[in-house]
Amino acid sequence: MSLHWKPARLPDRSPLEGETVRLEAVDPERHGEQLFASLTGHDELWDHLAYGPFADQAAFEAWLAERAASSDPLFYAVVDRAAGEARGMAALMRMDPANGVIEVGHIWFSPELQRSRQATEAIYLTARYAFELGNRRFEWKCDSLNGPSRRAAERFGFTFEGIFRQHLVVKDRNRDTAWFSITDGEWPSRRAAFEAWLAPSNFDAEGRQRRRLADLLARPHPE
Repeated sequence: MSLHWKPARLPDRSPLEGETVRLEAVDPERHGEQLFASLTGHDELWDHLAYGPFADQAAFEAWLAERAASSDPLFYAVVDRAAGEARGMAALMRMDPANGVIEVGHIWFSPELQRSRQATEAIYLTARYAFELGNRRFEWKCDSLNGPSRRAAERFGFTFEGIFRQHLVVKDRNRDTAWFSITDGEWPSRRAAFEAWLAPSNFDAEGRQRRRLADLLARPHPE
């Protein structure tokens, strides 16, 4: 059966605007000092990534300059609107517009951002943009030993697809990779759940959630 398929578009460097966060194409001059401050003292952020920790700000900003020059992966700084500071990163990567596949990766959030409304909105913005570009499949991959990342993928509505054994060598160790995805057919219901969870009415005066994202994702939504 024909899909009447048209290749997806590639992302550009336009910011992704949210209520609590803004994703900006990473810029060492604008984001370097803030990002380094947010990761200082938290070397565990790099346990499952192929780089880091960094000896000092100069080393970090040199690495960041290389990331800023890349178009695939396309790296974003996650700017917390309330704080007015960059407090994490994420990237759109492994772009395959001919087949409509794109991945979110290189995700790290400062402790202030982790498990927050801002972190959830950052992932929502990348997913929404991926499907607006015309992609059929949005992927999340992580080290199979990275329990927090695997739990996050499932919390955000990605479907677990299996383990690619000895997929990579990372920091001189075999890495098995856990694969997750959201397809374009699933996205309308996932989007509705994200938007219901992110709505201001879902939070009380202290910022506590009224409904869990997992419960909203489990509820059927009209396509």
